[in-house]
Amino acid sequence: MKLSRFLYHHTKHGKHEVRRVIASGSVMVNGAVERDSQREVDDFTHVTIGNSILRDTKPAYVMLHKPAGYLSATKDPEHRTVMELINVPETLHIAGRLDRASTGLLLLTNDGKWSRALTEPREGVPKTYLVTTAEPITKETSIHFQQGIYFAYEDLTTQSAELETLSELEARLTIHEGRYHQIKRMFHAVGNRVTSLHRESVGSIQLDPSLKLGEWRHLTKKEITNYV
Repeated sequence: MKLSRFLYHHTKHGKHEVRRVIASGSVMVNGAVERDSQREVDDFTHVTIGNSILRDTKPAYVMLHKPAGYLSATKDPEHRTVMELINVPETLHIAGRLDRASTGLLLLTNDGKWSRALTEPREGVPKTYLVTTAEPITKETSIHFQQGIYFAYEDLTTQSAELETLSELEARLTIHEGRYHQIKRMFHAVGNRVTSLHRESVGSIQLDPSLKLGEWRHLTKKEITNYV
């Protein structure tokens, strides 16, 4: 967003007056006087006019070891949500939800650009899960997943997915999309049913093995910058 537009929406100044205020040197961006009305500002640009702070939002990136029984939602009138497990001052949203019964890596942030880079299907970021099924996993399942599973509701075929069978009822599955109930629907399409689902990683971000169920931590700089 241009600085002039930002000021128009966050102050009482009209469009023409905003340009005069900027030209006067009254506006500071990230601690320096800014006279360019076309300067781009984002969600984390520090903007002040005189002694008034208009924006001072700090980016936040959190990893949670999600336990079963919590909704991947900011609030819900009936069920506990993952937000009850995290204590940060920032308002976060979820970057790639997990079902209430599922466990594992859940990422939360207030950086919309960052979360879209991780979750939008066209980005193709791999997401790896440990899957337990009700019926034995056949050799044909891996072939079907590689070829893609057709979802009639969306009228699309899933991208190729990699399935590593670990035991008769357990496998490690890597997908590159993250569509609604995708893994459960993929197994249902081959005549099987998922009984448990645990996310191990999203892209290069691995669930920290030191985190117990329900525990969280801030992401490291390295974990963040791969998707900035």
